[in-house]
Amino acid sequence: MQRILSAVWSLALILGVTTGCTTQRVQAEKALAKTFISDEQEEEIGQQVKKELEQKEKVKYVEDPTIVEYVRNLSAPILKQATKDRPGVKWKINVIDDPKTVNAFATPGGYLYVYTGLILASDTEAELAGVMAHEAGHVVGRHSARAMVNQMGIQTVTQLALGQNPGAAAQVAAQLVGGGALLAHSRSEELEADEYGARYSSGAGFDPKGLISFFQKLQAQGGDTPGVMKWLSTHPTNKQRISDLEKYIKEKNLRGSNNSPGQLPAIKQKLGGAR
Repeated sequence: MQRILSAVWSLALILGVTTGCTTQRVQAEKALAKTFISDEQEEEIGQQVKKELEQKEKVKYVEDPTIVEYVRNLSAPILKQATKDRPGVKWKINVIDDPKTVNAFATPGGYLYVYTGLILASDTEAELAGVMAHEAGHVVGRHSARAMVNQMGIQTVTQLALGQNPGAAAQVAAQLVGGGALLAHSRSEELEADEYGARYSSGAGFDPKGLISFFQKLQAQGGDTPGVMKWLSTHPTNKQRISDLEKYIKEKNLRGSNNSPGQLPAIKQKLGGAR
């Protein structure tokens, strides 16, 4: 306990004096999230978030086992790559039945949610895999945990770490869902998740440029397709971001041979056809 309390004061000091230094502050937030929010606690929060989504947001899941199994099989090699960077996460895939929403998001504990609208908007498996790999990157980067530090403050996070507040996980989950912190990531977090996504896609055998082509397509369709705006509002894309990702893929010599539709057309047909 003394170690935790000592770390609280040290990190609180860092956060207090680095408001003008983004790099130091990001590192402090990462350290705080890693120190005080264990994999088990993130799992508990992820479970609470799932309850919030089901009870308050009334999300509806796809029941067709063929579709669910397809998404899980597609993500399996990607999550295998992500596990190398964060072995303590037990990944869970949920497919939300909402063809009008082009989106996906991740929550603490390795819960990945994919909307059917995202599946319908994808033209290749590399595009779909790229988005899922990007979301896995948010988990590996502890981005939601960092949002918890910012939103909830050190006191609540400390209580969670020390087990002093039995309802802390539910409180955190409610604020994450209600405050939109699940989906709102900083520019640096989005870029970090992009890099994770490209690396994981490539490692799984998919063309890492699938994420780029998906970004470009959404930019072109954004004004005409309301469902696309959900993704763009939470994952703002611009030419610089795409350029940074292209540069990263080239520098790391990332490759992948799978850039085909694969089984995607048949799955889209089961969902009601392509857009």
